[in-house]
Amino acid sequence: MNEQLLSVGIDMGTSTTQLVLSKLYIQNLASSFSVPRLVITDKEVVYRSDICFTPVLPDNRIDMQQIQKFVEEQYVKAGISKDDIQTGAVIITGETARKENANEAVLSLSGFAGDFVVATAGPDLESIIAAKGAGAHTYSKDHSTSIVNIDIGGGTSNLALFHHGELIDTGCLDIGGRLIKVDQQSHEITYIAPKIRQLAERRGIELVLGQRVTPETLKPIIGEMVKLLEESVGLRPLGDFYDTIVTNKGLKLEQTIPCISFSGGVADYIYQEAEGDVFQYGDIGILLGRAIAESPLVKQMTVARSAETIRATVVGAGSHTTEISGSTITYTEESFPIKNIPILKLASVDEAGDSSQLAQAITDKLSWFKLNNDLQRVAIAIEGKNSPSFAEVQKYAQGLYQGMSELIEREYPLIVIVHHDMAKVLGQTLYALLDYKKDVVCIDSVQVDNGDYIDIGKPIAEGKVLPVVIKTLVFH
Repeated sequence: MNEQLLSVGIDMGTSTTQLVLSKLYIQNLASSFSVPRLVITDKEVVYRSDICFTPVLPDNRIDMQQIQKFVEEQYVKAGISKDDIQTGAVIITGETARKENANEAVLSLSGFAGDFVVATAGPDLESIIAAKGAGAHTYSKDHSTSIVNIDIGGGTSNLALFHHGELIDTGCLDIGGRLIKVDQQSHEITYIAPKIRQLAERRGIELVLGQRVTPETLKPIIGEMVKLLEESVGLRPLGDFYDTIVTNKGLKLEQTIPCISFSGGVADYIYQEAEGDVFQYGDIGILLGRAIAESPLVKQMTVARSAETIRATVVGAGSHTTEISGSTITYTEESFPIKNIPILKLASVDEAGDSSQLAQAITDKLSWFKLNNDLQRVAIAIEGKNSPSFAEVQKYAQGLYQGMSELIEREYPLIVIVHHDMAKVLGQTLYALLDYKKDVVCIDSVQVDNGDYIDIGKPIAEGKVLPVVIKTLVFH
């Protein structure tokens, strides 16, 4: 079976909102006698929208009417109606995700397509999505190296570290191109973010509202921002302001990072020279990009050119795959359908140790899925083993049980995804450890990654097979 789907990705970020339309080519790779395995064989971006500043009301809420109007206008420009779209994703990121009506705004857009992924991404999940959109994970795998991607937007710089294609760590700093806003005509400062104001005071740099500025007068404060980025990837020792500028956490920096890539709106001015007035966007984004291009971040590290910069998140949000689970599953209660669940995929090094090491890795990485310190509903994915021994099953079950303790306290069921065929025995063992008091869904034969979302449908074939739709943020 070959099929084409039209998909839309909508991204509402701190500074900008945009959408991308993609044509997806779907093929069933399974034989006639197997459970269907539907995958994307090719993707073609057919329309890239205008980019508008994310509209915010005077009370600091998202202007949903303006967002909807923008999306409708872009559909008209693309020559399509929302009925033409079969799938897609709405992702809200950065400072916008912290707005009071963020979830309401995302849900208001979900009606602009059929079966949507709807997600509010905290800083860690945003780091993962952007880095994969930039192609950092592919570069890391293809070149057998470590690489950090820094996605520099209007309000934050999101970091994701990959080693040989596997996600190792994430971080986020409150550094971005719109933390200082400058009037395009008068070149007077109209806004200074609190942390940047504090940084200027700490360093004795004059920076006040109404101050008329030039690239030269802004050079000292931008230089301090770049130094903090250098600290974040280990190019200089951590300074006295580093902990203050960190949004939620920084990278662990347990190894030297040889390679770097950049995405986000500021990245365009790292990779290429800007034309026209440096204050044409009413902020310091162009100057920040230029300063990074002349810094040790570029001079001392191997720079990989990103596949996408400002559109890294939105291009990925418009590309999905669909898969069906394999032959073994465990589910203790029919609590389906379950929708829009982000996936935490453990690295191979996390599974190589004993159960306590596995548990610690899960505990540490669950923080990626916290928004305003509140843990989202998360599915844990592991590779598992082919024909595992009793001891290996016990190790996985104990590690999952201990590491998922924060999820166990929640009302919803535990969801575990295993690549290899061991879901039935693992799910039953985990259920026993939970004293049969916590619902478990454990499925196998599905390949997933960090940044993916999963929908789980109802059991079919007398409960023997559980259909699973994987909505994957696929980046090329």
